[in-house]
Amino acid sequence: METMVRVGGGEVWADDSGGEGLPLVLLHPGVGDSTVWDPILPALTARHRVIRYDVRGYGRSPAPTVGYSQVEDLAAVLDHFGPERAVLVGSSMGGATSISLALDAPERVAGLALIVPGVTGYDGLVPPGFYQEMERLVAEQDMDGIVRLGMGIWGRAGGGEPETDPVVAAQFAAVLPAWFGNVGHQATDAPAFDRLGEISAPTVLALGELDQPEVVRCNEEMAARIPGCRLVRLAGSDHYPTLREPETVARLVAELHAEVR
Repeated sequence: METMVRVGGGEVWADDSGGEGLPLVLLHPGVGDSTVWDPILPALTARHRVIRYDVRGYGRSPAPTVGYSQVEDLAAVLDHFGPERAVLVGSSMGGATSISLALDAPERVAGLALIVPGVTGYDGLVPPGFYQEMERLVAEQDMDGIVRLGMGIWGRAGGGEPETDPVVAAQFAAVLPAWFGNVGHQATDAPAFDRLGEISAPTVLALGELDQPEVVRCNEEMAARIPGCRLVRLAGSDHYPTLREPETVARLVAELHAEVR
């Protein structure tokens, strides 16, 4: 069931598939909205209750008008739908938010499936020169150039060009209003990288071997710091594993759900 969920000073679009048992909560990356889960959604909802939502300004959620915290919004979504505990499935930006909640409220997190995750408190997740090139393209109002820049970094598995990878190009182009519109509203949640050793939930971390080297290196370090973390390397994935290897991602999520209590 689709609905708008009230969060601090705003609202987000969310969808609850319904069903019994421990739910999966899907948190999308910053380079896509909640539709990046579409390729694996049927496999997940066939067996589990699945909740997903769009971060403010992304997809079907209105742009923010006040300051907000992503981890506080996640907690508000959980409060709205009612589960005391959930398995969080977070991709990139959504992975960082999932980790933050696992540290802030471990009693609410039964398991963590981290897909090419980010993490607060870690510097150097973008390649050298990225911000300078982005500033130049923004000054020239070259939206096509921004899409090509992003695909060359995060969409390498599809050739890194809009012409050869239209699905990823559409995902990336659709998030640009949020990238620019959320500036000045989104607060950075507390640093988590140096606290990864405190995570107690069963965790699987999937990195994309075709992802940018900075993210691969970070993901390897994250997996080494999280107690008992299972590290999986996706040979055919960049920063969009749900689009590149959906069957594998769905299987990893199902395996994690089966092992949590």
